[in-house]
Amino acid sequence: MPAITNHLPTAELQALDAAHHMHPFTTNDELAAKGARIITRANGVYLQDSEGNEILDGMAGLWCVNIGYGRHELAEVAARQMKELPYYNTFFMTSHAPVIALAAEIAKLAPAHLNHVFFAGSGSEANDTNIRMVRHYWAIKGKPTKSIIISRKNAYHGSSVGSGSLGGMTPMHAQGGMPIPDIHHIDQPYWWAEGGDQTPADFGLARAQELEKAILAMGEDRVAAFIAEPIQGAGGVIVPPSTYWPEIQRICDKYEILLIADEVICGFGRTGNWFGSETVGIKPDIMTIAKGLSSGYQPIGGSIVSDEVAEAINSDEFNHGYTYSGHPVASAVALENLRILQEENILDHVRDVAMPALHEMWHGLADHPLVGEATIVGMMGSIALTPHKETRAKFAADAGTAGFMTRERCFANNLIMRHVYDRMVISPPLIISPEEIKIMGARARTALDEAYAQMKELDLLKAAS
Repeated sequence: MPAITNHLPTAELQALDAAHHMHPFTTNDELAAKGARIITRANGVYLQDSEGNEILDGMAGLWCVNIGYGRHELAEVAARQMKELPYYNTFFMTSHAPVIALAAEIAKLAPAHLNHVFFAGSGSEANDTNIRMVRHYWAIKGKPTKSIIISRKNAYHGSSVGSGSLGGMTPMHAQGGMPIPDIHHIDQPYWWAEGGDQTPADFGLARAQELEKAILAMGEDRVAAFIAEPIQGAGGVIVPPSTYWPEIQRICDKYEILLIADEVICGFGRTGNWFGSETVGIKPDIMTIAKGLSSGYQPIGGSIVSDEVAEAINSDEFNHGYTYSGHPVASAVALENLRILQEENILDHVRDVAMPALHEMWHGLADHPLVGEATIVGMMGSIALTPHKETRAKFAADAGTAGFMTRERCFANNLIMRHVYDRMVISPPLIISPEEIKIMGARARTALDEAYAQMKELDLLKAAS
């Protein structure tokens, strides 16, 4: 990538950023003292910063740039749509061609019983929609007391008040009065850290059965839905044991509980299928979508709704919506993104080329002395950092200390790899090549070596008692 010359010097950009820009999930005073990394351009799987460094993006932005950076077709579609119809809403009995075409295409790709889409601007907005939709559904069905939505601890479903309440991350709940009423959380299916002496199979079954216990404790007549990601993404790429999802499906069916699959990360090829629900073998009533829907090129999200739920919702006025629901430019870009995914057979590339190479590389990191386990599903993986892999021990240091140090060494080696407490996670663009995967693996191992040496020097390789 040629260097960009038409921007201010890095220090001036950092100063302006610190003076006026409030970053998400950031202690902004600390960032101001350090200075933000300024990204100036991107192509394929690589980013370029204002200093000219080429950085391999192992996270596809925020789990979203599935087709990779630099696809001019999406820019051309956006420009054409802006000239033709830059904006109009879908309120007041009005629609437009891009959103109609996109809804039809999503219905074609989704499982057969999911044929209706309510659009939003993001996954957070879509999950807010889901809260209202499932409660209104049960009210229409004559069961207005069914309002409780069950989720999981350490789940991430967005950061608005509603979606943040659905999520189970305690640092988020500590700010802003969350969770809202009638949201309940059960334990996550995280065997490596929480399984104790149980086998993964027994643990997965036990964690799924917590859902049944919660339903019985609160009353079937009070519980409206269960929401979960097929594979927990922002929680640390937590892969549930194989016994988990079949039992969850059985419980939802038995107690007449709507199942919401949050596909914001897992959808559109990330797990090797169009949707993570297909990968884990479940039949959701609603699927939340965003991110890979447009590969991050435009902000768009939505809820794919089953025929049964849509029939009830469509029978009454649903007093809900967003100014940008089904925005024509975002819809046109998402449609083009779906065309590229299909016509370029990117899911075939994932299954036949990228996945085998990525899985081999990732599992190869398990021999590192800092790595306790390396798990991966499709194109999303995580490694657990530990001072003692035989006992699956946690660090004596504060949670996230080892992860942050490792993340910093990744950045120093021009690799974007995210940390979730003391797990390192990846989610690269789906179009990554085997050669680029080798580069990623070499940089990851170098970062682990440097982090291990740094922790050893600082006497941080101690297990919690």
